[in-house]
Order: sequence, then structure tokens, then C-alpha cells
Amino acid sequence: MSFASEPGRDDSSLPPVNVVIPDDARDLDRDVLAYRREMRAKRRRQRLLRLIRPLNRPEFGGHAAIVPLIAVCLALTLVGGALLSVVTMSPAEAPTVSSSPSVTPPAGAGILTTLPAGTVQLDGHAVQAQSLVSSAIALVPAGCACGPALRRLASQVISADVRHLYFVATGAAIGQLDTYIVRYGGGKAEAAADTYGVFETAYHPAGLTVLLVFSDATADIYRNPQANFQFGTTLSSLARPGT
Repeated sequence: MSFASEPGRDDSSLPPVNVVIPDDARDLDRDVLAYRREMRAKRRRQRLLRLIRPLNRPEFGGHAAIVPLIAVCLALTLVGGALLSVVTMSPAEAPTVSSSPSVTPPAGAGILTTLPAGTVQLDGHAVQAQSLVSSAIALVPAGCACGPALRRLASQVISADVRHLYFVATGAAIGQLDTYIVRYGGGKAEAAADTYGVFETAYHPAGLTVLLVFSDATADIYRNPQANFQFGTTLSSLARPGT
């Protein structure tokens, strides 16, 4: 400025400059933030240039080497996005796989037969074998280690409200019937002595054999039932004729 000139005039050849000094320094906050953003962006560009500068050398393929690097970064991004979507998937959005409920198979393939003719001893009286209808009959051989199966049978018979449950034995096994009745009969089983071998001759039981007898004296035969046998459906239909 020239002190000899008028106030506010500049005698030099510089163009006039309009300088505004704010009264409050806080008015410059936005300018400061913009300046800092610009500096941060500049530093990021400088770091990126330093990172890829070695790839620009002729021995690394020059600019052509940047293309595979971009492709790798893009592939990593896609994989990361897929993994993130799987991890954050809610149970409601997860795919469901429908499956039919598991069904416990029956003790074996039922073979429909007719009860044999002949008599057995029931409560000291001779009764016709074919009169033991709408019932479950367990043919118990001598030395049968089938206590759990007898108990399971008794439980299912009671649940299905079957009219009768008979434990039948022949020969030496007749003497064991009372023990089986007390231990495994569930208060439902009755002892039937096959004194004349009527059931023994008809079915030749080797191990526990179960007869599910319908109202017409026909019966389904199950030999050596599995440990998890389930007769529920058949037991519920014993009051009707067999099919």
C-alpha cells in the first residue's frame, strides 16, 4: 500500500483483492472441513499410487498387470458378500427340507391265519383255542429271555383296550407261566397251558411268537418281534373280523 495515496488504493500493478475477515472464527468450520477432506483424499490417492507403482514397471507387465489385480479384488468381494449373506440368513429365510415322519415298523410281516382246532387249559378249564378271539396271544417257549418284549406287549394291549391277553406255553414252559404273568403281564395277562400242543403243532414257535386275533378267529402272526415293535394300529382293530 502507498501511504501517500488515498486510503484503500494500491499503486502497484496487482489486481484488487476483496478480503473478508469474519467476525466469528466458527464461520470458517466448513472451509476447514472441506480442506481436510481434500487432503485425506489426496493422501489416499498417494498411497494407492505407491501400492501399484511396482506393477507399472516393465518387468511386471506395466499397466496390463493392474487388470488381474482388479479381477482378484472383485472376486474376493463377491465371495465375501456370498458368505456374509449365508451367515446373516435368518431361520425363517433358510431353505427347508421336507421329510416324511419316521414310522416305527411293525414287528414283522403279519401273516393272516386261522386259529387251530383243539383245546387249551385256561383257569383249570378246557376251552377251545378258536374261542380266544379279539385278543393278543404270546406263545412263550421254554427258557425264553423275552421279558421286556412281553412287558411291552402288555403295555400296548392295555393302551389299546384289547379284551384279553394270553401267555401260552407248552411242555416244561408251562411251569414258568405264573412267573411271566406276575413280572410282565401288567395285571392284564392270563395263563393258558397248551397241554396238548395245539399251538405248538400249528405254529412251531422258535422264540417269542405273537398272535393278534380278530373277532372271526383269524390272526396275524409275528415271529421274534423287534425290540421296538409297535402293534397299536392292529390292536385297535381286533374287535372286528380280520381281512
